[in-house]
Amino acid sequence: MEKNKKLVEQITSMEVDFAQWYTDVVKKAELADYASVRGCMVIRPYGYAIWENIQKNLDDAFKATGHENVYMPMLIPESLLQKEKDHVAGFAPEVAWVTHGGDEKLAERLCIRPTSETLFCEHFAHIVESYKDLPKLYNHWCSVVRWEKTTRPFLRSLEFLWQEGHTVHATAQEAIDETIQMLNIYADICENVLAIPVVKGRKTDKEKFSGAEATYTIESLMHDGKALQCGTSHYFGDGFAKAFGIQFTNKEGKLQYVHETSWGITTRLIGALIMVHGDDNGLVLPPRIAPTQLMIVPVAMHKAGVIEKAMELKEKLAKIVRVKIDISDKMPGWKFSEYEMKGVPLRLEIGPKDIEQNQVVLVRRDTREKMFVSIDELETKIPEVLEDIQKSLLVRARVAQQEKTYEAQSLDEMKEILDSKTGFVKAMWCGSLECEEKVKEVAGASSRCIPFDGDVTSKTCACCGKEAKHFVYWGKAY
Repeated sequence: MEKNKKLVEQITSMEVDFAQWYTDVVKKAELADYASVRGCMVIRPYGYAIWENIQKNLDDAFKATGHENVYMPMLIPESLLQKEKDHVAGFAPEVAWVTHGGDEKLAERLCIRPTSETLFCEHFAHIVESYKDLPKLYNHWCSVVRWEKTTRPFLRSLEFLWQEGHTVHATAQEAIDETIQMLNIYADICENVLAIPVVKGRKTDKEKFSGAEATYTIESLMHDGKALQCGTSHYFGDGFAKAFGIQFTNKEGKLQYVHETSWGITTRLIGALIMVHGDDNGLVLPPRIAPTQLMIVPVAMHKAGVIEKAMELKEKLAKIVRVKIDISDKMPGWKFSEYEMKGVPLRLEIGPKDIEQNQVVLVRRDTREKMFVSIDELETKIPEVLEDIQKSLLVRARVAQQEKTYEAQSLDEMKEILDSKTGFVKAMWCGSLECEEKVKEVAGASSRCIPFDGDVTSKTCACCGKEAKHFVYWGKAY
């Protein structure tokens, strides 16, 4: 048990140093490691397995709504990037450039994609001619590069994995409906698969995506009370279409511009999983996203029949859950700590006495509760327990978010709350950029979103006292 104690102590307590706790979990749960280039990371097999499960859930939802996967080049000519001025201005500080091919200087610089709007626009201009060609519903799984000044694994890195959907439609309403539909898919995956509660809403003009008419977002609170943007969906109107000449002949035989959308979610969701559910012993993974839902740990393996019985159980249970078995020569206590660290939702222990009594011990990762369960009932009991863990994690995260959500009637009150606590602050806003920037300057909070189902808490702006136009969630964010 000394090894068990030492392993747990390697993780800094989140209450002592939350940033260090996060880094400890990323490294010691073997999710990622640092690469030789600053701000880049090696996503290790366990971390990538979580991403694959996120990817599968999203991909199934995309295809169920008629979207197709495509792949676009990594490199974008500078002249192509420059076609949409607002867009390029928003990304200019983060762009990485290729200037040479071998020893030869290129005639035109090539941008390593920070996002792929311009590539899709160029392609749509080539393939869309008639209303019969619409809509085009495409999705792109890839990596992008953004030259960030400060980085943290999964949350903000120079290169990260994501998906970016790009669609074109005949009418503005079809495009707006698409934008909201995809945001709802993101919210559903976050809440029902990742057990992360979110607030859905619209970004302010200051915070919206460069070149978009409207940006919609899902925002969540981490354990430390900071907000994290978990996914965004953008309505572009016909701005990109006009810049790139994406036109089609409508049913009346007249030329008109398409209406466009874009939407994306990234590997920062792994960071959200860590920070919403994790504890001082490491990860706590919701069963629907966990690479391994059940870990079998045989106890007293040297005794006759123990390994054989454990292997028999693994084969039987593999039909209903993602299950692994550890028959290595490590001490049981070390194994228990390792799989707690990795957030495996459920552990099954079986030893000689258990076999005699036709039972096993099940241990929940979220509550540490131990249950003695008949072997004959495992195929029914295990799915029930996993489902309860999934629901319990969402309820717990939702309660934590509610407890860290406050209301403020004035800027002074917002500052007082955010100086002593962290979380969402709900406050009214007049809609002016001046007040939005004043809140950032005085209270250190950015506008997270104008929620779809926002309450009117006051008739006046919390910052200037003039007539309020919007109910806003504010907060300090990653």
